[in-house]
Amino acid sequence: MMLALRRACIFRALVFMAFLPPPQHAQDPAMVHYIYQRFQVLEQGLQKCTQATRAYIQDFQEFSKNISVMLGRCQTYTSEYKSAVHNLALRVERAQREIDYLEYLREADMCVESEDKTLAEKLVQEAEEEERIRTLLNASCDNMLMGVKSLKIVKKTMDTDGSWMKDAVSDSPKVYVFIGSRNNTVWEFANIRAFMEDSTKPGPRKLILTHSWQGTGQVIYKGFLFFHSQGTPNEIIKYNLQKRIVEDRMRLFGGAGRALAYQHSPSTYIDLAVDEHGLWAIHSGPGIRSHLVLTKIEPDTLGVEHSWDTPCRSQDAEASFLLCGVLYVVYSSGGHGPHRVTCVYDPLGTIMEENLPNLFFPRRPRSHSMIHYNPRDKQLYAWNDGNQIIYKLQTRRKQPLQ
Repeated sequence: MMLALRRACIFRALVFMAFLPPPQHAQDPAMVHYIYQRFQVLEQGLQKCTQATRAYIQDFQEFSKNISVMLGRCQTYTSEYKSAVHNLALRVERAQREIDYLEYLREADMCVESEDKTLAEKLVQEAEEEERIRTLLNASCDNMLMGVKSLKIVKKTMDTDGSWMKDAVSDSPKVYVFIGSRNNTVWEFANIRAFMEDSTKPGPRKLILTHSWQGTGQVIYKGFLFFHSQGTPNEIIKYNLQKRIVEDRMRLFGGAGRALAYQHSPSTYIDLAVDEHGLWAIHSGPGIRSHLVLTKIEPDTLGVEHSWDTPCRSQDAEASFLLCGVLYVVYSSGGHGPHRVTCVYDPLGTIMEENLPNLFFPRRPRSHSMIHYNPRDKQLYAWNDGNQIIYKLQTRRKQPLQ
């Protein structure tokens, strides 16, 4: 600040000297007197600049002194606060140790009681779940598969993939044929004789659906067609065949539709099935080497009643079916046979795989496109390399639940 004032005063002096008269006029008394007065004014201005500068310096020194005092006090307060916080942290740590010790003593006293309570609750939950499953699968059905008695080739078509069936529960003799693995056309035959003989009159009725199906996992149950909707990963459609409208639809979760249900059925992602207990869905679960997931579906509301993760793998599988609430999965090596049931899953635990005989199917040149059980006929409907086949079964009663 002082340097700036001195520079301003010097500048004024220089400006003043610039206007001095030339030397020839220097002896003029009036001029000399004027110059003397101007120098006095200039000197007074310099004195004022010096006084102002000293005042500024004194104020700044006072300000610096006050700041230093305040900084010293702040450091003192900071040290005091740090000490107080440290002491408080030590007290909190000591209190926490005492609380942990008391908690340890309390848990030690309650440990045995808590474990017993948890075990009891788990046993109750398992008993309730088992009772719920028994109630869900409580039907007048106590048969288990013991073997395939015979094979009957009903008809041969040129289509490698497809499915055919009757209504699983009604007395209707009608036969429904689904050609291919993606289509929206259903052929309805009056009976199995009309299906076997092309010359039989009347001819089949052609039903055009409003939605296309995907795979070969369709079923007909109580006059409704249930199928996996093409172009969707996990949507199941309930279709009214009489009114030709979509009655309802649902989405099947749990990884459904992400991978093929069976390795040797390259178009079926969700396989639907019907047995004495009602409507089921079989699909592959999550994972690279995924296992099959079995889901019980309420056909009227399309609600999921229960799901089970089975030990049956989708690798090397070609089809599966349910009989009296038990899942039978058919496997083949490379899709060419032999075709045999090597995985059985019973949600009630009454059938063990080791208690079953070797369940072989008659050798076929290719894997099955579909195998579905009809609980009314007590036989299997299958499609293999363009052949529509009926397998007659040998069964016996299951062991009663203990």
